Amino acid sequence: MLSEDKAKELMSEILPDDPEKMREILETFDVLMMRYDSAIREVRTKLEILNDELSLHGQQSPISAINSRRKKPMSILEKLKRYGVEVSLDSIEKNLNDVAGIRVICSFVDDIYKVAAMLARQDDIKVVQIKDYIKNPKPNGYRSYHMIVEVPVFFSNEKRPMRVEVQIRTVAMDFWASLEHKMKYKQDIENAEEIMAQLKECADTISETDMKMMRIREKIRADRTEQETFVQP
Repeated sequence: MLSEDKAKELMSEILPDDPEKMREILETFDVLMMRYDSAIREVRTKLEILNDELSLHGQQSPISAINSRRKKPMSILEKLKRYGVEVSLDSIEKNLNDVAGIRVICSFVDDIYKVAAMLARQDDIKVVQIKDYIKNPKPNGYRSYHMIVEVPVFFSNEKRPMRVEVQIRTVAMDFWASLEHKMKYKQDIENAEEIMAQLKECADTISETDMKMMRIREKIRADRTEQETFVQP
């Protein structure tokens, strides 16, 4: 959480004292945020359609839930400052890939890669970057599949490519990440190393459970297929 003084310092770097210029910058910022909101809708709609298509064809829906968010203005400015880049509206699009974010929750690990592949195959989607924290977890145990994608968004007078960060994870991964996120912002924690080790152990246990659940599902599918084959005349 930013202090009031820090917030004022950041705002002073981007907002001039001139009221007219300030109003112009704020209006331009609102337009930029609207573009990010539109990009979120574009990508989210694609994911929902793909999920509906699989359900219609009798396949199990790979997506359990889709959540989206846009970074708050102060979070955006703070990140620009942390990156050591220019604090300006142009710098937001140039240097930040996660202003618009979508989180996709899947039931099983293999569904994560299925969803990622389906999204990447869309002919108007450009995959800018992939970070696979499932195969290569972070040191604290965090697991998720991250994609930075670029999608064209059509407005009244232009077509504009906008970037969206898509995080794809299982229900269990999301459960761990949500709790870890809440706890890491607590200040002055005693035995911090011990707590981090315990969190890492929990993440590893969750990962093992994810893999076991996937194997159980595959066994159920194989048994069902065998039974259907056996009863055929």
